[in-house]
Amino acid sequence: MNTTHYIGLDVHKKSVSYCTKLADGTIVAEGKVAARREDLRQWAKQLPQPWEGAMEATLFSGWIYDTLKPYAAKLEMAHPRMLEAITAAKKKSDGIDAGKLSDLLRVNLLPSCYVATPQIRELRRMLRYRNLVVSEAVRMKNRISGLLMETGVEYNQQRLHGKGYFAELMKNLVEVPDSVRQLLRLSRAALEMFEVTQLRLLKALRTDAHLAERVERLASIPGVGAVTALTWALEIADPSRFSSIERAQSYCGLTPALNSSADKQKRGPISKQRNPHLQTVLIEAAKLGPRWNLALAAVHERELARGNRNRATLAVARKLVGYLLAVDRSGRPFQMPAVAPTTSAAQG
Repeated sequence: MNTTHYIGLDVHKKSVSYCTKLADGTIVAEGKVAARREDLRQWAKQLPQPWEGAMEATLFSGWIYDTLKPYAAKLEMAHPRMLEAITAAKKKSDGIDAGKLSDLLRVNLLPSCYVATPQIRELRRMLRYRNLVVSEAVRMKNRISGLLMETGVEYNQQRLHGKGYFAELMKNLVEVPDSVRQLLRLSRAALEMFEVTQLRLLKALRTDAHLAERVERLASIPGVGAVTALTWALEIADPSRFSSIERAQSYCGLTPALNSSADKQKRGPISKQRNPHLQTVLIEAAKLGPRWNLALAAVHERELARGNRNRATLAVARKLVGYLLAVDRSGRPFQMPAVAPTTSAAQG
């Protein structure tokens, strides 16, 4: 009869520490293996079968997970924040961490997190890089404005970053040091490079065969654009992993923290445990969505009447999450729910 072995993996950039235990906690093997694909494959082939493994989700856990998964009966990633709270101790080392992961796995207490497919992670990496490029483009725009203000140059803020206007402005600069002129040219060149790069990445994502149909469905929601649809599709990956809209809203960072004790509940600010990429995009979409979506406009007006603009934006963002999740689960384009007629209208 085959006995399952439980292996905790403490992953690092150059090495992976492991601890193998049986179901009763008996240590079978401990050690380290180099964090190289071929070394990991050779090590995995020599492991007793069947075996289950667990590792902490880090920056470089993805490729290690993909390398070892074909050899494991089950391989999981642990949520780093929850894992830190569970395994906090005075004494810490790679071997101890690997042993704790093994223990949590064998007693079924591992705080596992969702792992997207390699294909989704590849596309997500491109989208996040595009977001980085956009933020750098904004920094360059601010730097250009700052250089002009430092030297007392008057300019049209709305037209400043237009190619023709900027070229004309550079020709008419008066009493501006040569160093500033050079910095302005460099900043403009960087800005144009960033804009071309982000458009190229966005086009590649929108035309990807595995995303195009899904993004088109999500974009059928009034107020949802291509970037919002792409971000939702790639950050959520599988919508079925959320059992309710509330869980999806919490994952997106749109719900306040809750502290409940002794029959008393206290709501705090928005929780920091969220997907920051989704949160940013949804908040931006919520500020523009009411212009294009009557249902979102109604939610915004209702919450705004209570006197808090930020809460109104959050309410719209939460409504957007409901729409996005419903469309993603159904696999059908968005259809605005029919509004029931009022009593007076029905009588008339």
